[in-house]
Amino acid sequence: MAVPSILVVDDEAAIRRTLREILEYEDFAVDEAVDGNDALEKAKASRYDLILLDVKMPKMDGLEVLSRIASDQPEVPVIMISGHGTVETAVEATKLGAYDFIEKPPDLNRLLLTIRNGLDRGQLENENRRMRQAIVERHETGITPILGDSSAIGRIKETLERVAPTEARVLITGEAGTGKELVAKWIHRLSARRDGPLVEVNCAAIPSELIESELFGHEKGAFTGATKQRIGKFEQAHGGTLFLDEIGDMSLSAQAKVLRALQENRITRVGGDRSLPVDVRVVAATNKNLLDQIDQHEFREDLYHRLSVILIHVPPLRERRGDVPIITRHIAEQIARRNGLEPRPFSDAALSLMSRFDWRGNVRELYNVVERLTILADGDEIGTGDVDRYVRPGGGGSNPMAGLLDRYEQFSDFRDQAEKLFIERKLVQFDWNISKTAEAIGIQRSHL
Repeated sequence: MAVPSILVVDDEAAIRRTLREILEYEDFAVDEAVDGNDALEKAKASRYDLILLDVKMPKMDGLEVLSRIASDQPEVPVIMISGHGTVETAVEATKLGAYDFIEKPPDLNRLLLTIRNGLDRGQLENENRRMRQAIVERHETGITPILGDSSAIGRIKETLERVAPTEARVLITGEAGTGKELVAKWIHRLSARRDGPLVEVNCAAIPSELIESELFGHEKGAFTGATKQRIGKFEQAHGGTLFLDEIGDMSLSAQAKVLRALQENRITRVGGDRSLPVDVRVVAATNKNLLDQIDQHEFREDLYHRLSVILIHVPPLRERRGDVPIITRHIAEQIARRNGLEPRPFSDAALSLMSRFDWRGNVRELYNVVERLTILADGDEIGTGDVDRYVRPGGGGSNPMAGLLDRYEQFSDFRDQAEKLFIERKLVQFDWNISKTAEAIGIQRSHL
């Protein structure tokens, strides 16, 4: 069994030496860091099993170091040690992710007990993380490939193989529902950053007044309601990939800050005055024509050129109709497995019929339709009769309510499925714009 490794971070050499002697006597492998910057560099270069971290240090205090470590390596337990401990400091350290807080001079028995408990917790976290990762790799990589054998999909796969291992920024374009997010995930999965985080931000889903705080974080008191410090998406993605979905909906002020972050590899939290380094690969996506937006002064041309080092266009389903049967079969297997059902095949005639539809909502609409057919269709095979009955290109079915009335006895079951069909049809009608759909059907956006 490997000897647990511990990083001791303290600006006082005498304290580091004392802790090293105690811990090495207990058969731990010990490394030292003289300040916060040194600690972050060593934590990035090596994976420690536990970190002992002083609170009061020059240049960068322990709480800021804790925040960075908790963001980059949340599975590593951090024990804070301080000769100036207060209840407020201890509470803030705990909120930031510290495993425990010990005052100087530490009681030896308590210190060793806390370290051993922290190591046990860290080992359990690592095991859980490895199990989750194994599940993701076993299922996601096998269940969510980029499906299709059309020439357009072939070109996308070839581009991914060449581009993903590099650090080049990528701009993914295409209509809503075509699978831009899936392409971004494959870029991350095939890159050298695959062990780092993939942080996704839907720029269209965040109000313009909050987007800067979401991306760059904010300091406590930066604005009304900022009751504590918040780490933004750029910092969360440190060492990994930041996926900016629907980048065309980002405000011009936020665009300027994103451009600066890409130029300098540094960010400043809202309300802060310190520039923080970030190591992030940015992948962006949009369903809008950014060149038109540039002409209309709605998107920065300099940011466009920063983001579009590599352009990948994901075509709509109507331009690759031959891929519809492949995607349909895969979705049907997914839905059956998720619901514990026996998968039912689609007849060749049914697949041929579905291939002729335009699918304005693209793969997203196709997924919902396949799920509807899986739930409502009768018989061992889904045929053209089921497609005629429950599907109409562009959303909805010829008379889906008739199918619901025939299938459900309980009102609650009927209501749930009727509501789903109604909302799905309205979302397709408004090109999956949640704000417009919510306004049209008269409910709050958050409720939708």
